[in-house]
Amino acid sequence: MNSTQQTPRRPTATRRATRAAVALAATALLLPAAGAVAAPSTSLPASVASHRHQDTSIPLPGASSAEGIAKGEGSTFYAGDLGLGDIFRGDIRKGTAELFIDAPDGRAAVGLKADVRNDLLFVSGGGTGQAYVYDTETGAAVADFQLATGDAFINDVTLTRDGAYFTDSRSAELYFVPVGDHGELGEPETIALSGPAAVVTPGFNLNGITSVGRGRTLIVAHSANHAIYTVDPETGVSADIATGALPNVDGILAKGDTVYAVQNRINQVSRIDLSKDLTRGEVEDVITSPLFNVPTTVALFGNTLALVNAKFGVVDPGGYEVVTVSAR
Repeated sequence: MNSTQQTPRRPTATRRATRAAVALAATALLLPAAGAVAAPSTSLPASVASHRHQDTSIPLPGASSAEGIAKGEGSTFYAGDLGLGDIFRGDIRKGTAELFIDAPDGRAAVGLKADVRNDLLFVSGGGTGQAYVYDTETGAAVADFQLATGDAFINDVTLTRDGAYFTDSRSAELYFVPVGDHGELGEPETIALSGPAAVVTPGFNLNGITSVGRGRTLIVAHSANHAIYTVDPETGVSADIATGALPNVDGILAKGDTVYAVQNRINQVSRIDLSKDLTRGEVEDVITSPLFNVPTTVALFGNTLALVNAKFGVVDPGGYEVVTVSAR
């Protein structure tokens, strides 16, 4: 673990423009497969799946790209600039956001999760193989971890009572960073997976991650397999959750026995009802919005979902934003 401290700073326009140009080129190399394998949409009948008419859009001013979102305290959210690693902080109720952390050069920001109790923000570092931790009160860098080397893509993160679990889209491994009762960070551990979640293809594999049962069971999304699986965090053993195909599955979020599965390039979120034994899941609803433009990750605020539009493959995205829709 390399721990560093950093004073938040506002970027100059020239510096951000230069970094953005470099980051966009790097992102093009890193993420052509981030939308997962092309597949036909799996939708419910039109009578069930419907557009929301009160959806809202919150701009991320100056963002050069976007991917991750995390719920903070109250109505606060954090969203990441994928290519630059910068972090925006916003308010769902006010509908505003601004740059909060101007990350050092060479960082990326994919999945995010906020530890509200300890005022920490955990950030997946994508192709850097790293993970970063920031102070959510000051924006200062708390720690950085080299979770993997070589062909790695640290994609998403979830928090349990014990710590943070990260996925790697290029290997059959999870990485665990222990978090103590007072926010102290332990050394990262590698969890080798077995079972269906351990399948590795040339494209993107493990993607989103969440937990159920007070962290006793993890659930991971596997983009290439169009599936979600349970994982035992102690042993790494994975098992199927029979849902039918979930093409383009990306970020996932569990609340009780419900999982929200973002399906990025087909612009929808499947709301899945899990069986008590976690072996099956029924898609009870498909949430769509005319504001979706390749959404990737999701946070839940009461009855509202907040998602980031990543806009993968869009030539002229015209900026990036967070979209809110009803969780239904």
